[in-house]
Amino acid sequence: MTAGAGVFLDRDGTLIEDPGYVAHPEAVRLLPGSGAAVARLNRAGFPAIVVTNQSGIARGRLTEADYRATESRLDALLAAEGARLSAHYFCPHHPELTGRCECRKPGTLLYREAAARFGLTLAACWWVGDRLRDVEPAGTLGGRGILVLTGSGQGEAAGAETAGLTVVADLTAAVDEILRHPAAR
Repeated sequence: MTAGAGVFLDRDGTLIEDPGYVAHPEAVRLLPGSGAAVARLNRAGFPAIVVTNQSGIARGRLTEADYRATESRLDALLAAEGARLSAHYFCPHHPELTGRCECRKPGTLLYREAAARFGLTLAACWWVGDRLRDVEPAGTLGGRGILVLTGSGQGEAAGAETAGLTVVADLTAAVDEILRHPAAR
């Protein structure tokens, strides 16, 4: 692993199923292989950090407490597979309802906060998600983005390829790419 490297993971559609506005812990379901993929990142020494947009909070579909409960459920499901996340960061805003903010992806505030907390060099980091907005910060901050075809990824693949981003089937394949890349050693 490159010193100061971390992996930023989107949550819904990347780590867990995305039925839309996950408000209840029992609705949190890991995507196949995601627990094992996070465990591989853990063993390789990468901080695995979730950064997620949760506009359902601004829309009144869930509360921050609901989100925190789903966060705890995700942690428990991952722990059952020998995996752990280093941190969770989320944006509760929606531009039409709360105005613009720097924390809503593809904004970079949450990534910069995580980098400061964990001593990360953003140019050495990886971004993995199922939407372009999840991986676009890699271009802004100098890291590498990987779009997964789970969740909304199928509909975003053409744009990702046009932007020169790596496109892979799922989080397992994304971790394969991260661990295979020479800078990750």
